[in-house]
Amino acid sequence: MKLLGVLRARLAGAAAASLQPPLIVLGMHRSGTSFLTGSLQLAGLDLGKHSTADKYNPKGNRENADIVAFHNDVLAARGAAWNAPPATPVVLDAAEQARARALLAAYDRTGPWGFKDPRTLLMLPAWAALCPEARFIGIFRNPVAVARSLVARFGMAEEQAFALWQHYNAALIAQHDRSSFPILSFDADAESLHAAMNAVFPGLGLAPLSDEVFFSPELRHHETPPETVPEALRPLHDALGARQC
Repeated sequence: MKLLGVLRARLAGAAAASLQPPLIVLGMHRSGTSFLTGSLQLAGLDLGKHSTADKYNPKGNRENADIVAFHNDVLAARGAAWNAPPATPVVLDAAEQARARALLAAYDRTGPWGFKDPRTLLMLPAWAALCPEARFIGIFRNPVAVARSLVARFGMAEEQAFALWQHYNAALIAQHDRSSFPILSFDADAESLHAAMNAVFPGLGLAPLSDEVFFSPELRHHETPPETVPEALRPLHDALGARQC
């Protein structure tokens, strides 16, 4: 019986060792995260349960609705939301940690897998504590283009949209400082984006993209030249540009 227990423990350990860590897509709302996640899926990333179509995006936002609901609940419990970031870093309680682990356990983790939800940037310390082996890939976009998209879709005040862009992308930079990972610019042309992804995907255990691309014109509205970036946001925008692939 003792030997059987030892064998079971070894098998369990071997199975756990074969599980791959998640690849988490980081980026603000309206910044190309759907495009990047769809491209990762074409390259072999398993997204598990995810959206493939919605009224705002005919190709789907590629988000797991259960993870989005989890993020919304955690933020709401702290008086925050995607458009009203928490004032202090999120620390999950025991019940929230158990819920997050159950969400991750629902994936087939034997091959490359991952998820995206822009709200992840508001909860990075919590995810890092829960899943320290997680890998990341990020994407950013001109703040004026993001603000115009938020104003058009939600009627948001431009000042609030710029403040959100700054908050989300400062979190992206902070995580990059902690653990370097690829960052793409959604302002690049389709050919440059394709080349950048093919340069970094193999390092993430994914196949290079073929001629098939996830990009289509309806994924990118409100394109804006770089010189329109507000002066107050230029240092952060320049820092993101300096780190892009």
